[in-house]
Amino acid sequence: MGELLAKLMPNVVTKIPELLKCLGQTLYMMIITGAITFGIGIVLAVILTVTRKGDILENIPLWTVLDKIINFFRSVPFIILIALLIPVTRAIVGTAIGVRGAIVPLVFGTVPFFTRQMESALAGIDRGSIEAAQALGTSPGGIVFRVYLKESIPGIIRGTTITFISLVGLTAMAGAVGGGGLGDFAIRYGYQRYQTDVTIVTVIVLILIVTIIQGLGAFFARKTTH
Repeated sequence: MGELLAKLMPNVVTKIPELLKCLGQTLYMMIITGAITFGIGIVLAVILTVTRKGDILENIPLWTVLDKIINFFRSVPFIILIALLIPVTRAIVGTAIGVRGAIVPLVFGTVPFFTRQMESALAGIDRGSIEAAQALGTSPGGIVFRVYLKESIPGIIRGTTITFISLVGLTAMAGAVGGGGLGDFAIRYGYQRYQTDVTIVTVIVLILIVTIIQGLGAFFARKTTH
């Protein structure tokens, strides 16, 4: 078996420790970025939802400002966003390269996308449920937690799944500019040194990560749908 692998993937076999290290870096970037994005995105989505016209805390000026900011960051290609945020990244984490340097632009690139996913999930809540809660004298905070968030759990899970799958691609892209992880591994060896087996194995690993995320997301979405 070892001889077969060495024949089919000669370059990968000699770089397994580095491949595992880069896999760990990719998972680290995804977990840290995902956690930060989830917290910020949920808050922004709730604010956008409850302050829109006709909702429980209508505030058109605030809604307009947040909406424009999110649209701006969504419209900037991620590779350009990395360069644009270099001063900010250095100010926050002290470096603009490596895994630490990739997390800041990853957050800025992912939060707007995730916010829109969550806003869509929250917007799907039946207005009757909200009006019934208001008739019972439920406070705005109670409506947010007991109606908006509770009733949209399946949609939140689906949006989170889509965002994490998108994040896999962004971490690989960050590797192209020295962000570390599997993207950096594939660029350095697969592209720059023409080691095709490295590229193929990296793609397979990324596909496996996406498949696992999709499977877990679908499982939990089914479990919470009622």
